[in-house]
Amino acid sequence: MSNGPNRILDEVAKLMTDAAGAAQGLRKEAETVFRSQAERVLNSMDLVQREEFEAMREMALKARAENEKLSARIDALEAKAAKSAPRKSSSKTPKKPSGSKD
Repeated sequence: MSNGPNRILDEVAKLMTDAAGAAQGLRKEAETVFRSQAERVLNSMDLVQREEFEAMREMALKARAENEKLSARIDALEAKAAKSAPRKSSSKTPKKPSGSKD
C-alpha cells in the first residue's frame, strides 16, 4: 500500500473512478426511462413510424406511376378508336312518318 499523500491521491482517484462509473450507470438508466416514456407518449398520439411512412410513400409513388401509364394507354386507345371509327355520311336519310308502319 501507498503511504502519505500518494495514498490520499490514490483514494481520491479511486473515488472519482467509482463516481464516474456510477454517473454513467445513472445516465444509462435515465436514458432508458426517458426512451420508454417518450415511446409511450408517441404511441398514444397515433403517430406512424418512419418505416411505415416510407413504405406507404413508395406504394403511393408506384400507384401514381401506374395511373399515369394507364392514362397514357387509354388516351392512345381512344385516339386509335377515333381514327378507325366509321365516319357518318353527310347525306340525310329520309325520316319515316310517325304514323306509318313497316
